[in-house]
Amino acid sequence: MNGPDGSFEMAALARGARRVAGVDEVGRGPLAGPVTAAAVVLDLSNLPEGLDDSKKLTAARREVLADWVMTRCDWSVAHVPVEDIDRLNIYHAAHLAMCLAIAGLRTPPCHVLVDGNRVPRDLRVSAEAVIGGDARCLTIAAASIVAKVLRDRIMVDLAQQHPGYGWEVNAGYPTPAHKRALLDFGLTPHHRRSFKPVHNILCRDEIASA
Repeated sequence: MNGPDGSFEMAALARGARRVAGVDEVGRGPLAGPVTAAAVVLDLSNLPEGLDDSKKLTAARREVLADWVMTRCDWSVAHVPVEDIDRLNIYHAAHLAMCLAIAGLRTPPCHVLVDGNRVPRDLRVSAEAVIGGDARCLTIAAASIVAKVLRDRIMVDLAQQHPGYGWEVNAGYPTPAHKRALLDFGLTPHHRRSFKPVHNILCRDEIASA
């Protein structure tokens, strides 16, 4: 399968949009840390080599491309913390992050390309959902890279504050090592208590202390 291209952006521009943004989120699945979204506006006539879905790139290549985007493009990132994830649920928290990222762009876009199968209901701008957008759409791919790099940096910082969970390598995802650490060390303030593996340990501890 070929990598992402600019067909979605070109179609929107052909319909009259003057400024098209892409938005993507990362961090729905982890047991700990924020959910992060990034929004990016690209100049399709000036693109870096190798722009692709963040999941298909090495960490080193993601860093290079994220730096390119963050120094040359209008971009924005938003992190929705654990407290809001537990209050809203992860689906709505991810959509909130997307809306905040779009709102943070220096210049509002005319149209937004959203990774996924639904447009956030609170997004107050013309938008379309693109299933698998990070592998199909250049602007969403760029957003996926920025979101991934910046969230990973947060998890590395949190790993230094809470060693033993492996967040510097698993980014908070439920790897076997992370789940073992939960049993051995218990919960941190950065764990999502509404997520089942975390909730089960919380319930276990409450029963043990009763």
